Amino acid sequence: MSATDQALPVSLWRDQRFRRFWAGQSISQFGDRITELALPLIAVGTLHASANQVAWLTALIWIPNLLAIVLGAWVDQRVHKRRLMVLADLVRAAVLLSLPAAHLLGAVTLGQLYVVALLTGAAGVLFNTAYPPFFAHLVPRSSYVDANSKLSASRSASYVAGPAIGGALVQALTAPVAVVLDALTFLASAVLVGRVWIDEPPAAHDQAAPPLLRRAREGLVFVVRHPVLQASLGCAATVNFFTFVAGSGLIVLFASRNLGLTAGVIGMAFGIGAIGSLLGAVIAPKVSRRLGVGRSIVVGAVLFPAPIAIAAAAGGPLWARAGALALAEFLSGVGVMLFDVNLNSLQADVIPDGMRSRVAGAYSTINYGLRPVGAVLGGLLATLIGLRVTLLIAAVGGALSLLWLLPSPIPRIHSLTADNPVAPDSGTDANARPLPC
Repeated sequence: MSATDQALPVSLWRDQRFRRFWAGQSISQFGDRITELALPLIAVGTLHASANQVAWLTALIWIPNLLAIVLGAWVDQRVHKRRLMVLADLVRAAVLLSLPAAHLLGAVTLGQLYVVALLTGAAGVLFNTAYPPFFAHLVPRSSYVDANSKLSASRSASYVAGPAIGGALVQALTAPVAVVLDALTFLASAVLVGRVWIDEPPAAHDQAAPPLLRRAREGLVFVVRHPVLQASLGCAATVNFFTFVAGSGLIVLFASRNLGLTAGVIGMAFGIGAIGSLLGAVIAPKVSRRLGVGRSIVVGAVLFPAPIAIAAAAGGPLWARAGALALAEFLSGVGVMLFDVNLNSLQADVIPDGMRSRVAGAYSTINYGLRPVGAVLGGLLATLIGLRVTLLIAAVGGALSLLWLLPSPIPRIHSLTADNPVAPDSGTDANARPLPC
C-alpha cells in the first residue's frame, strides 16, 4: 500500500489529472443529453418512424452490453486501458458525425440510425470496461467515494440542464446538426483523457493464457464466489430489474392517465427528480462518513425504488397528485446516488487489478441484460393488472433487493481505508487490492 493511499484524502480539485478526467466526462455527459433527444427526433420527425422502430433504436444502444463479459475479458489482457478509452471516444465521435454528413446529402436512413445506435453502444461498453482499472490507478483509494461523488454530480447536473439545452439546440439547429455538438464533446473527452497519465501495471502475456471465453467465465465465477461482489451484483440487478418494471414510460403513462397531470407538470416532477440526484451525489461522501459505506448502500437500495409507491398511491386534489409524483422522483434521485456512489467505490476497492474489466463486463451483461426484461414484464403486468398495481409491485420488489445485502459483509463496512479490510480473503492472490496509484 502506497503512502498516498494511507494518507488522509486530499481534495481532488488539486489533482490536475483528475480535473482533466472529470472535465472530459462532464462535457461528454452534457453532449449525451443532446443525442438522447436528437436520435429519436430524427427517427420520428425526419424518417416518420413507428413506435416499434423507435423502441428498437433504444434497444440497440443496450444490446452490446450482453457481450460485455467477453469484451471485459479481452480488455483485461490489454496493457493500455487509457488508449482504449480514447479509442472509444473517437469511435463515438466519428459515428455520430456520419449523421450530419448524411443529412447534408439528404441520405439519412433508419438503417443508418440503427448502426449509429449499435456502434455508439458498443463503444460505450468498451469505454466502461476499460474504465475501472483506469479509475483505480487515477484516484487514491481513500478518495474513491469523493471521486465517484464528483463524477456522479456532473452526470446528475447534465440531467437537470441537459434536456433543456438539448431541446433548444435541436430547435435552433435541427436534430442532425445538433448531433455535431455531441461528437465534439467526445473529441474533447478523448483529448482530455489522453492527457491523463497513469502508471498502468503490465498485463500478463503468458503463452499458456486461457482462451477468451474461459477468462470471461473466470471473471463471472470470481463475482459469484466473492461475498461482497456476489451480494452487490444480486442487489444491483434486482433493484434495476424492478425499477425498469416501473420504467419512466409507465410512470409517465400513469401520471397522465391515472393522475390526470399535464405534460408540463410531469416534466417539472422529473426535473425535481434530477435535482434530487444532484443533491444525492453531492451529499454521498458526507452520508458515507456518517453512516458508513455499507449502510449507505443499504439505504440507497431501499430509497431508490421504494418512493415509486408514493406516486402509485397518489390521489386527492391536483396539488397533492403532482406533489406526490415530484416527491417520489426527488427521493428516488437521492437514493440512486447514495447507492451508486458508494457501491461503485466499494467495487473499485475489492476487485483485483487483473480482473477489473472482466468484473465490469459481468456486471454489465447481467445488470443491463435484465433491464429490457424488466421493461417488457412491466408492460405485460400493466396490461393485465393495471398501472397502479404494477408500480406498487416494482416499489416493493426493488426495496426487497436489500435482502441480498443484509447477510453479506457489506453493511459492516464503514470506510475504505488500509486498516479496514472490506471482505475476507476469497481465494484470490495477493493482488486482490488495487496496486498503488
